[in-house]
Amino acid sequence: MQRVFLTLLVAGFSVAPAAAASDLSVQEALLRTKPAVAIVVSEVSAEVILNCHGRELQVTPPPFRETGTGWFIGPDGWMITSAHVVMPAYQPPPSLERSLVEKAMKSACPDQAPAAKSAKIKLEPSIFVILSNGIRLNATVAKYSPPIASDAMSGRDLALLHLEAADMPTLALGDSGAARIGDPIHILGFPGVVMTHELLNASAKVEASVTNGAISGFKQDVANRPVIQTDAPAAWGNNGGPAVDPNGRVVGVLTFVSRASSGDGGIVQGFNFVIPAAAVQEFLTGTVAKPGQPSRFNAAWHAGLSAYFSGDYATARKQFLEANRLLPELPDVRRMTAQADDKINHPPPRPFPWALVTAVVTLASASVFGAIGGARWKRNRFRIPPSEVARLIETASQRPIVLDVRDDETYRKSPMRIPDSLHIAPEQLRQGIGSLGIEAERTVVAYCT
Repeated sequence: MQRVFLTLLVAGFSVAPAAAASDLSVQEALLRTKPAVAIVVSEVSAEVILNCHGRELQVTPPPFRETGTGWFIGPDGWMITSAHVVMPAYQPPPSLERSLVEKAMKSACPDQAPAAKSAKIKLEPSIFVILSNGIRLNATVAKYSPPIASDAMSGRDLALLHLEAADMPTLALGDSGAARIGDPIHILGFPGVVMTHELLNASAKVEASVTNGAISGFKQDVANRPVIQTDAPAAWGNNGGPAVDPNGRVVGVLTFVSRASSGDGGIVQGFNFVIPAAAVQEFLTGTVAKPGQPSRFNAAWHAGLSAYFSGDYATARKQFLEANRLLPELPDVRRMTAQADDKINHPPPRPFPWALVTAVVTLASASVFGAIGGARWKRNRFRIPPSEVARLIETASQRPIVLDVRDDETYRKSPMRIPDSLHIAPEQLRQGIGSLGIEAERTVVAYCT
């Protein structure tokens, strides 16, 4: 018993660390993060008054739009994105005014040379966020750190937005200081190639895409501030999106993606840069936004995913419905609810219990063979081999008494005779040795068939 007890104790101890591990599957981790990621749009509309061949015209040119990615850092509507994504609406550059005037001239008076100096323009900038369920929410800039004016890399290219919202899904900041080259990384966002794809419907375009890669270097920008290099693919529209580790924690924020130096504007994959999470934490210092605030949506969504991936589909469905109540019609929530319903309504067939059957058959076989062995041992417990009889005859101080206990018919027909043996009938042996006048301390060997 002691040996069995020690074996169980060691086995239980070795399993404990694995059971205590908090790592998520990649699928669960990414499902946790996606609802917190949204499209950020900077839009600048304008009213242009211009002179067209002596006539004064008021023209509304097509608005300028810049799209990027943002993610919620707080459940009460606090969002992080790149500063250059919101810059056109937050600090419209003079070049934007000239561009809008030129568009107005081309649409209203195409045969007249542009006269930007004589035109009057009134800008109407706005920033709004589109959630993955299609809901549009207006946003204001609460804090802004402009990008460095360079074609190389960005500095603290960050902006903090605020939306009138509650119970939003949020992402947690990770420890970017613990990141190492080769660590897996996932970038979430809305690349332009997806948002403008003619084969995708509207709902697919507002659902975040995920690209995968690894940390490929640690660099400094032109202001000597740290940035993380990654080979995860990214494109315009991904800017401002979170780069997360395998557990869904934010390692940093994607800043400008690298473009080809040939002048064709192509994206150079494998050379994209991320502003570390530590810089985001520093950027939030002094603001009302506090990372790590509890989110009711997160509580329900994370609990539902945990239950689903552990096989408790009824609990998962209940939690998914609560998440949908807090923020309706998110694609991932709707999809996971449908999958939980399917698991509940169409459970997989129970596998044949081979282990149990094997254990029962093994136990039954052991019992049968044990019973046979016990009976054989009981029957043969006093049986000794001929060699032992010979040894007793040769070495014992008193020769053993050898009884030939064969029935009379067998004894008469058999040619075999045991030297110095006493032939008795089986009935006499059953009456006991004492009935034969043999001393109790003598060794008696009986031969029978």
